[in-house]
Amino acid sequence: MDKQEVRQKIESLVDRLNKYAHEYYVLDTPSVPDAEYDKLFNELVQLEGEHPDLVLEHSPTKRVGGEPLEGFEKVEHEIPMLSLGNAFDEQDLRDFHRRVTNGLNEEVVYICELKIDGLAIALTYEAGQFVLGSTRGDGRVGENITSNLRTVRSVPLTIPEKRKVEVRGEAYMPHESFVKLNELREKNGEMLFANPRNAAAGSLRQLDPRIAATRNLDLFLFGYGVWELDDIPTHSERLTYLTDLGFKINKEWKKCHSIEEVIEYVTYWTENRRSLSYEIDGIVIKVDDLSQQKKLGFTARTPRWAIAYKFPATEAVTTIEDVELSVGRTGVVTPTAILKPVFIDGSTVGRATLHNADQIRALDIRIGDTIIIKKAGDIIPKVVRVIKEERSGDEEPYEMPTHCPACDSELVHLDDEVALRCMNPNCPAQLKEGLIHFVSRDAMNIDGLGEKVIEQLFREQLVNSIDDIYRLEKEQLLPLERMGEKSATNLIQAIETSKNNSLEKLIFGLGIRHIGAKAAQILAGEFETMESLQQATYDKLVSIDEIGEKMADAVVHYFALEKVSTLLNDLRELGVNMTYLGNRRTTDETSGELIFANKTVVLTGKLEKLTRREAKEFIEANGGKVTGSVSKNTDLVIAGEAAGSKYDQAKKLEITIWDESQLEEAIKGVST
Repeated sequence: MDKQEVRQKIESLVDRLNKYAHEYYVLDTPSVPDAEYDKLFNELVQLEGEHPDLVLEHSPTKRVGGEPLEGFEKVEHEIPMLSLGNAFDEQDLRDFHRRVTNGLNEEVVYICELKIDGLAIALTYEAGQFVLGSTRGDGRVGENITSNLRTVRSVPLTIPEKRKVEVRGEAYMPHESFVKLNELREKNGEMLFANPRNAAAGSLRQLDPRIAATRNLDLFLFGYGVWELDDIPTHSERLTYLTDLGFKINKEWKKCHSIEEVIEYVTYWTENRRSLSYEIDGIVIKVDDLSQQKKLGFTARTPRWAIAYKFPATEAVTTIEDVELSVGRTGVVTPTAILKPVFIDGSTVGRATLHNADQIRALDIRIGDTIIIKKAGDIIPKVVRVIKEERSGDEEPYEMPTHCPACDSELVHLDDEVALRCMNPNCPAQLKEGLIHFVSRDAMNIDGLGEKVIEQLFREQLVNSIDDIYRLEKEQLLPLERMGEKSATNLIQAIETSKNNSLEKLIFGLGIRHIGAKAAQILAGEFETMESLQQATYDKLVSIDEIGEKMADAVVHYFALEKVSTLLNDLRELGVNMTYLGNRRTTDETSGELIFANKTVVLTGKLEKLTRREAKEFIEANGGKVTGSVSKNTDLVIAGEAAGSKYDQAKKLEITIWDESQLEEAIKGVST
């Protein structure tokens, strides 16, 4: 090709790749497979390498990050990025509405938007090109982070509008990216990010853009500063126009014609915010009509036409009174902070996880420290930060022990782990935790045999190993605290019933390292009997989809132990089922693949004939992955009664939707 042909080829590839990226990252409607995008991208990289003088400023290759910066230059916002006033309850919202209506003396329409928990940013475009990206800073002066924002795939490098426009939004880190980043940091012995917001901010303030490029950040735009475009009279219409220009706007915004509708929207997302794939910390309510916004104006610090409803706090300040150690069933020693009780996110908490010794050192945890804790859902709170300026000098540094608190065996660091581990197989704490795991819901699910009862049985030396559970007699139970005739009878019956569980329950209950409930399901469906699984070779195991090398190695080593063979023989003699009773992994008659092979499935609404757990187990047994939220990566949604917003989102994205009868047909079609 001559120079002109190369230029035209590069321009064509850039246009196509940017179009495909926009479809994937902004619209959630990819039109080509990933392999096709990768092929074209590699072709562009090769051409640009051969002709560096022809590289375009809006080439997707620019998103991988350039050379490190020496520092961030300051940027003064042409129009200040002001903060919003806050509302914390329904009365605050009604007071806001009263102030708005008193100031206007006319009907008002509100726009409600999710308040994304990330880093506020501004993007400036001139002559259709992305020329500046900055942080909010103090609202008047921010930092130039253009190089880092170029790495965010949902930031358009060009737009079909030549006049100057500055759009504003929130850069954030999706939950999945946050979990993977912290897993990597923990593996590398680095301090964990406390939350996705800190991770996003830390990523965008890296002086090396190549680091930002690896963090899988995203953003939503919801506002504007400089607007030299056509006079569009409402905020909602401007959001639509920004979407037309190629910007990513959060689709959950809603126009509300009364304060009652606003409160309904707030209530819904307060209850359902954890169904999202990203963090939100509230709802922003704005007057839709821009002329009304102008009429209402500003206070010294905030607009009168908007307010931010803040969800109940998930962070709180308290004091570390002690550190308690627990030994898990695999021997991992985990430190837990004992706290001065504090009310947070609807409940009083007195404990917080400290992860491991490296995390204690990184946070510089001391007994008596004043700390910030964060609660996320039903998970035990974690320590986010020590408030060192509150120290009096009486705080005591904490060092992890060198020996197991339960059996006094020396603790060790395995090569690939951060955690300290007790290697004594007869450690009483490990034995007890193993029993608690065995009877748990996802394992053998023995009703009435919870943690406290196991602790009683273990303390009285009635149960020391798994097989002892199936040797219990009612007379042994009656002397136990809070164990009457009826309770003892029911417990013995529940133990007897558990003998009939399907094989995957037993596999998971045994507590094989690296084998979770899903892996146990896969192994049971593949081998069908415990005897076949015991004889499985490493090569056979790693050939199974979703069974990795660590899992295979753990299974082989576990079943090679003499004590395991003895345990399984005892369980067989005691009548415990060793056969897979669940849905067989079956293939589609035409394709030969598992019927849900490589499919991401979302269950929503109420199912009449199946429990959610049963449906999930069937899907996973047949190659599928069940997730909690609908996205561009979802292949199928199975909707029961009152399916709600997930059903609506699936329709928007044109994702295949089944009702329960179609799932029933799939189950009936499974060969036995």
